[in-house]
Amino acid sequence: MAQSSSERDSTNPLLVEGLTFRYRARTESALRDVSLALAPGEILLVAGSSGCGKTTLIRCINGLAPRSYKGELEGRVLLHGQEVTEYPLSRISQIVGTVLQDPERQILGTRVAAEVAFGLENLGLPRTEIRQRVDEALAHLRIAHLANRKTFLLSGGEKQKVALAGVLAMRPSLLLLDEPLASLDPASAQEALALFRRLADEGISLLLVEHRVEDALSIHPDRVLFMQEGRAVYHGPPEDMMDVVDYRQVKLPAPVVIRRAADDPPPTFQPVIQPNGREPLVTFENVSFAYEEDGPQILHDVDLTIRQGDVIAFLGPNGAGKTTLIKHAIGLLKPRRGRVLVEGRDTREMSVAQVAHTLGYVFQSPSHMLFAPTVREELAFGPQNLGYDRGVVSAGVANAVKIVNLNGLEDYPPLALSFGQQKRVSIAAILAMRSKILVMDEPTAGQDYWNYMAFMDAILQMRGFEAVLFITHDLDLAISYASRVILLNDGRIAGSGPPAEVLTDLDLLRQCRLVPTSLLEANLAYLPETGRFMSAEALAHFDS
Repeated sequence: MAQSSSERDSTNPLLVEGLTFRYRARTESALRDVSLALAPGEILLVAGSSGCGKTTLIRCINGLAPRSYKGELEGRVLLHGQEVTEYPLSRISQIVGTVLQDPERQILGTRVAAEVAFGLENLGLPRTEIRQRVDEALAHLRIAHLANRKTFLLSGGEKQKVALAGVLAMRPSLLLLDEPLASLDPASAQEALALFRRLADEGISLLLVEHRVEDALSIHPDRVLFMQEGRAVYHGPPEDMMDVVDYRQVKLPAPVVIRRAADDPPPTFQPVIQPNGREPLVTFENVSFAYEEDGPQILHDVDLTIRQGDVIAFLGPNGAGKTTLIKHAIGLLKPRRGRVLVEGRDTREMSVAQVAHTLGYVFQSPSHMLFAPTVREELAFGPQNLGYDRGVVSAGVANAVKIVNLNGLEDYPPLALSFGQQKRVSIAAILAMRSKILVMDEPTAGQDYWNYMAFMDAILQMRGFEAVLFITHDLDLAISYASRVILLNDGRIAGSGPPAEVLTDLDLLRQCRLVPTSLLEANLAYLPETGRFMSAEALAHFDS
């Protein structure tokens, strides 16, 4: 006997029908007539450009929109056959687990074990069961060693794993993952994806929002939903997506990009910043550091010189010390041993504001930077405090808005934007300050392929920056843009040099939890002819 529609609805953990949503503060709809279904054990990969509605879709499914995020909702969302609006949020949290893009906004506990136990304690579960679930979740993610660590001392990637552990401990039937790989090193990302596949095989349904599409395809999602401007423009098998979606918006495997980009005009990118070996801008001399007097050593005897013209990618596993190293350069941290010199001056003798004239820092989490009521005021704040006159400030703001593609959003509240848009606001805020050195921590987190390629192209073609430094887990970003790669592992420099030298040592990459990508493999194949590493679009037009 055939099932009725209501019976089918109840067997599906998730059914979305004709979903349209408009935020109260926005004139246009964030979602437009989106429909989808998820059966038990299915994985749906959701991709699309930053701000296309992916996160709003998650908010509608987990009930936060329109309850916490006010707006007008049309259509319906069913969880196991019942409309989400009929559930209290406390009940939804037991059915739907959500991992946010920015783990900073999800972690409340001061120590890891307490954070993972938080949701379970609110359910009033017995203490023995809470302990068992916490231990299982930490073991699943291979972070049992972090159980007693203070959460504010964790790296961004470690915080992402802790946030995921807290959700898994609740044992939801539906898991919503919003850019879960954004802060993870490549090996950790592979482990997380393998875990997602295992959870699906155990019967949990997963909706995976991810810009790292090539990585996500490795676990064979059942279907892909590709979104543009709030609409579903493709919903079907992963294999049929390659020739349908815009390769400039979604990062596809390098061979696909090389094939498709060959029919387009060649890239014209020529960086203005060029290595010239002049006097050092920043020098680390035998720098060691621990956050607590008797705590673990984070940096060990680091010697490093950053010179004018350097475009440096810092790569390495979560917790290797990358962000700690950079915070020494900008004066937020002072070495316990050794010293850091900025243009010849010891950072111990400089205020953070003085250092900011030389180094402008984009935090990994935009919520650490953004506070102004509008994007325009956010971008003007830094240069105003550095003493620039009104005309210079206005010109700098307008230029920064153009570079990071924020046109039309100048009067919106920064914290009302998507995570990817917030990230671009934080980058624009530093661009407007006209510091000599631009320092970016995970600049591609939450960014679609087109946006991060466009702003990296624009930044490296700007006159005024004497060096650009970026911390990243995106090996392809380093391949495409860095003139120098520095590998960190366990607080030590494990490798330093041009990408075509450092990234050819596959054993070293494995030690630093880096996983070769299709772009690295393509560059290794072309290297005897090119003599250097290039983006997939450039390889498509390389003429030996």
